[in-house]
Amino acid sequence: MCNVGAQMKQIVIISGKGGTGKTIITGAFAALARNKVMADCDVDAADLHLLLRPNIRERHEFKSGKTAVIDKGKCVKCGKCAEVCRFGAISKDLIVDGVSCEGCAFCSFACPELAIKMEENLSGEWFISDTRFGPMVHAKLGVAEENSGKLVSLVRKEAKELAEKKGADWVIADGAPGIGCPVIASLSGIDCAVVVTEPTMSGLHDAERVINVAGHFGILTKVIVNKYDLNMDVTEKIRQYCKGAGIDLLGKIPFDKSVVEAMVDGKTVIENEHAKSRKEIINVWQQLQNLR
Repeated sequence: MCNVGAQMKQIVIISGKGGTGKTIITGAFAALARNKVMADCDVDAADLHLLLRPNIRERHEFKSGKTAVIDKGKCVKCGKCAEVCRFGAISKDLIVDGVSCEGCAFCSFACPELAIKMEENLSGEWFISDTRFGPMVHAKLGVAEENSGKLVSLVRKEAKELAEKKGADWVIADGAPGIGCPVIASLSGIDCAVVVTEPTMSGLHDAERVINVAGHFGILTKVIVNKYDLNMDVTEKIRQYCKGAGIDLLGKIPFDKSVVEAMVDGKTVIENEHAKSRKEIINVWQQLQNLR
């Protein structure tokens, strides 16, 4: 169970599918929380920075996976490497395609001249930044690069260490959508997962899947229905599902055109005092603060 107030707590906002409003909710929590560190764990398609507009203070390389490199000075052009590569990553003229190479290193073992070595890839970058709401740890994964789960774990680790160093009460993380490796990395060791869903049958189905993943790891899970008033029947089905599963429905946020206006201005919905969804989001955050 969450035991807010006793020590620093980590919450992650996730969704079973993209487009449910997960990042909007995360940005709103960032505006409401005091003494916190934010983290964007959606490294494949990071967008929390669009709302928080961070000023990068530290920039670091992220290296992951390996690619075969042929030493032309040693290579005798026997073609053995191209012959054994099951991924077709080495052409007939012995050029390695970095995208196709899976880093298995089989070619390096097969090369009779020991002309192939495996070099670590520069897969992306991660950052520590300042925002108008406080410090933020975020990252950018390179195109077609692997190990987004590893980069998520790195972002989580750095955010936690920064929070401990600053004596923060919260780490608020924007997680990745879906149920894949980045989501599992987002969930590891957290105190609460907040699932944002929408009132559609696909939304309910996908929310159920990610709730099951969180449950598998014993993570306390709460649910928010965003744009609930677009389909009251499905919203009721979501409520019934949560009741049957013993999961708290933290809130039902109405459809609100002013959310789009805030996004266009690069602001959170909390910063728009006329937003009709603002009051309900504040109520949801107050419930999270009172968790025991």
